[in-house]
Amino acid sequence: MELTPPAVSRVANSSLGMLGVLGSTTYGLEAGGVSGRVGAGLAVLGFAWLAVRGYQLGVSCASGQVTVRGFFRTRVILREAITEVTAFPALRWTSAGGRRHWTPMSALMIADGEWAGISRSKRADIARLRRWVRGTRH
Repeated sequence: MELTPPAVSRVANSSLGMLGVLGSTTYGLEAGGVSGRVGAGLAVLGFAWLAVRGYQLGVSCASGQVTVRGFFRTRVILREAITEVTAFPALRWTSAGGRRHWTPMSALMIADGEWAGISRSKRADIARLRRWVRGTRH
């Protein structure tokens, strides 16, 4: 099961990175020195990476595990380890060693002023995730 926001929301998630690419490219083209251009080039790479990650935000559920793709990291959590799907939304889970964790799901966060259709879609995805997590409880 793939839980991703609608395409318009995915584009919005990547917009910060895209704006950074444009700004860094503009700066690099106008920079006079080598160090300014190298710095701008590195910034372009970083912002491009952020734009791609923003577009790929999502949650995948398969083979008894949840994969949460965030802006900076991807985490794989066993379904049996999950203790709660919070309203934030985030996953509360316990590692094999007994340590408690909290993993936010950026792709499913509902923003103030967000279009109603996108918010409904995210709420439905959170509900689907809750049902999927409960599916293995006996």
